[in-house]
Parts: sequence; C-alpha cells; structure tokens
Amino acid sequence: MQAVRFHEHGDPDVLRLDEVDAPEPGPGQVRVRVGATSFNGVDANIRAGRMQGPIPVTLPHTPGLDVAGTVDAVGDGVEGRAVGDRVVGFLPMTEDGAAAELVLAPAEVLAAAPTSVPFADAAALPLVGLTAWQALFDHAGLQAGQRVLVVGAAGAVGGYAVQLAKAAGATVVAAVGARGADRARAAGADQVVDGTGDLAAAVTEPVDVLLNLAPIDPDAFAALVAVVRDGGVVVSTTVWMPTPGDDARGVRAVDLFVRSDAAQLAELVARVDRGELHVDVAERVRLADLPALHARAAAGDLPGKVVVTVAD
Repeated sequence: MQAVRFHEHGDPDVLRLDEVDAPEPGPGQVRVRVGATSFNGVDANIRAGRMQGPIPVTLPHTPGLDVAGTVDAVGDGVEGRAVGDRVVGFLPMTEDGAAAELVLAPAEVLAAAPTSVPFADAAALPLVGLTAWQALFDHAGLQAGQRVLVVGAAGAVGGYAVQLAKAAGATVVAAVGARGADRARAAGADQVVDGTGDLAAAVTEPVDVLLNLAPIDPDAFAALVAVVRDGGVVVSTTVWMPTPGDDARGVRAVDLFVRSDAAQLAELVARVDRGELHVDVAERVRLADLPALHARAAAGDLPGKVVVTVAD
C-alpha cells in the first residue's frame, strides 16, 4: 500500500510517498481503509521534531491524526465494529496516522461517520471538533448565559468553538484578523473584534471564559486576563507557553491537551447530521500532494481546513 512518511525530522521535504506493507490489526484494533485524513498544525510540529517530548514517534512515521474511512479488518476482542462500517476518529498521536491507504486504529476511539456531509469531509471534524468541545465544556464548564471570548475564532477549532458556544446559550465575542471577520459571523459570533491590535482594549465587557486558539505574545496574553471576570477561566491550546491566570481573583488557567473521546465525537457527529454543526472544508488535496500541503502551511498559505483524500 502507499503511505506518506518521514524518515527523519525536518522541513516538509522530508515527507515522501512510500510503498509499505499493509498493517494487521492486533487485539482491540481495527484496520481502516482510509477515505481521507486532514491537515492539523500539530502534524507539522511533529514532523519538524518540535514535539518529541510530549509526542514521541518512531521513525519512519506516517502523519494524519484524523481519519474518515471504512473498516476492512477487525482484531481479536473488538465489539461494536464490523467490516464495512464507515467511521471517523482521532487517532493516537504517537502511532502511525491516516496519510496512507490503510491505518490501524483502536476500536474504542472510533465513531460512526456522519451521513449528511461528503464522506471525505468528515475527516475535518475529529481533532478540531474535540478540541473545541473539551475546551468549552470539559475545562471551562461553559454555561448558558455566560460570555466567552474566542481568540482565533476564524480558525478550524475556532469555527467549531463559536458554533458550540452559541448552541450552549453563550454570548460569543470573536477575536479575528481582518480576513476572518465574515467567517466568525457566519459561525454565529455575536461580536467581532480585531485580534491583531490591543485586544484587551477592544474587549469592552468582561467575559466568563477566555479561549485562546492562536499564537499570541505572552505579555499581551497576560494582559488579556484582566478582561476575565473573577472566578472565570482561561483555556489555551498554545501549550508551548504557560496559560496565564489570576489566583488572587480566582481566574483558573488551563493548558489544553486534546484527547480522543468516541462518545464526544459521536455527539459532534449527531449534531452535524441534525444540521446543528457545520463542517467547514476550505480545500481538498490528494495524498501525493501532502508534502506540498505541509510546505504551504509553513508559508502561511492555507485558506482554512484542508482535507487530504486517499480513496474515492
């Protein structure tokens, strides 16, 4: 079978299309014939070797943390999954991923694929959707009537975060660049502010939750905590620097490390199929184009969430 792999850490040109043996599922695993995966920023960090501490991978390594595909083999002890099932999942970060024709997955991380969107587009949901869900509900404990500031609201995670927060009955303030304003409004943001300037000054009312999903200057981030109400919470995905809080005012600080959760993913899928959650895909590329996609991401040239199709 074909798989994109890197045999050493480095720039996007370390990625290459290889012929490899098909993997065989072990106990508790299924083998998935991949329909699509997607690009996530963490893929580039793993490839570059910047995540070897928290996410050690064995070389050569196949990227691709999201998968949408069809079960084609089942290992011992697997229940609830059968050959032919269409599934989506967020794969273990330290194992080979779905930038391949076949991938192994723990059966427990998979959910039934949505039926209301193109099959390949379902690969745009797992990692970023789970990140948004866990940030808002597991860590921030978002409640109806609260006010949430989403920094980076026009990004892939941000789009889901805005939609989910609105559905929960929150008031959403979206901090975005100039090109992201329309996208944030389309996702349901109540207010859009300029995320490129003095954000602390732009947010004129206190918020209960500050969700940061974008690179941010540490000093500016620390200053932004002032807009969070006493007893509020700051949740951030920028785990390479500590999330600031304010102990004196009871403002909690949470560094978010997303985890795979099939039950939460199934809830996201159900919302997609009920028309309550929109899956936004900006572009689709083929597996052989993955190295070029990594290069475009490094140059800041991606229009949004990109799906990598593997099979028709």
